[in-house]
Amino acid sequence: MDFDFTSRFEKLSGIVHRVASPAAAAEKVAQLCRERQAGCLALAGLEPELTAAIEACCPAITVLKEPYSRADLPAAIDRATVGVTGMAFAIAQSGTMVEVSVNDATRLVSSLPRTHIGVVREETIIDHYADSGPLIRAIIDSHPEQVVISFISGPSRTGDIELKLTLGVHGPEEAHCIIIAAPA
Repeated sequence: MDFDFTSRFEKLSGIVHRVASPAAAAEKVAQLCRERQAGCLALAGLEPELTAAIEACCPAITVLKEPYSRADLPAAIDRATVGVTGMAFAIAQSGTMVEVSVNDATRLVSSLPRTHIGVVREETIIDHYADSGPLIRAIIDSHPEQVVISFISGPSRTGDIELKLTLGVHGPEEAHCIIIAAPA
């Protein structure tokens, strides 16, 4: 690879955690929740096994998960301190996680809580931004009716207020990426 995802993501104020397995990813999510004293955690777009592992690691935390009732949105997810979503892939060149949403809940889970954690598999990290084109076309082709593709590069940021860079005004003030190592 020409680029290092971790250094690019962290340059944008994101925090990267590398783990060896989905079970270790669930433990990392639980640790981050404990450190933030989270009472409520929202999950979306994750593999079912990872969702179950996170629930098992967070017995003292209210865990919200799919399917979300449309009538309860966005208030239900707004209760969460931490949101965890699965990523379709990541781009090393720009330190970007790519999230695919086919419903409003996934986007709310990654944008409403103060802390967002994206989970990406190491083997899905591509090197160059231009390499994402075919992947994006395939995603759109497989979801012809409704799909939103979000590029997440660190926490929400704005320079609108007195031209000072401020994190967390329009979305999460903390962005974490948990990279699950590729199988050996």
